[in-house]
Amino acid sequence: MLFKRQQSVYNKRHIAPAKLLLIKEYCTMLNPGIKGSASVAVTAANTAAAMGSGELNVFATPALAALVEKACWQSVAPELDPGCGTVGTKLELAHNAPTPVGMMVRCESELTAVDGRKLTFSAVMYGDAGEVGRATHERFIIQNEKFQKKADAKKAAE
Repeated sequence: MLFKRQQSVYNKRHIAPAKLLLIKEYCTMLNPGIKGSASVAVTAANTAAAMGSGELNVFATPALAALVEKACWQSVAPELDPGCGTVGTKLELAHNAPTPVGMMVRCESELTAVDGRKLTFSAVMYGDAGEVGRATHERFIIQNEKFQKKADAKKAAE
């Protein structure tokens, strides 16, 4: 009975119970528009041949994905409450041009949407010779210690 009463109060205020819990548990309220960037030199270690994603000595798609994640998480990290972080949950990536060893790759990201703990970013990646890719990336705000304990419990269950 109490839950139904609480539910109706939440509905009158147009705040879903899960969102209210979210606001209490994760105090930081982020707004779209936060921008970030990250860059990396293309070396033998991050080529498709070295990472196992192909045979060529060009910047690997998995390395491009990691660069997108880095630019996105680092852009919002300073805005989060102590003990909070983000984890990547979805990445839609188009790797449109090769980048050879010796060149740089840069990712520019922007937080485009915030839905509770879900953060959505857009990203564009550039090499020294122009655009090499585009991405949409989703991350969720988490409490680092709680998340790590949950992950560690899986290992303990083996």
